[in-house]
Amino acid sequence: MHELSLMKSLMRKVDEVADREGAGRVLGVKVWLGALSHFSPSHFEEHFVQAATGTRAEGARLDCVLSDDIGHPHAQDVLIESVLVDRDGQG
Repeated sequence: MHELSLMKSLMRKVDEVADREGAGRVLGVKVWLGALSHFSPSHFEEHFVQAATGTRAEGARLDCVLSDDIGHPHAQDVLIESVLVDRDGQG
């Protein structure tokens, strides 16, 4: 399943950012959804919530930006724009 592979890759990248920042938790993730990515924000959120369960991103706020530009070079992609982490454990 394409979504499963994509979500595993995304969660791995989110975890790498959290490791690099010395974070215990991920508070938020902002993603850009290409116009041809076959995701709506709500569909992506369903998969994100499932993939984040049991990880330090569980409960993180998700912000999705949906592109309508089918000619964009990344129109088929999902890109992480930012990851907000909790560095001090205070949430």
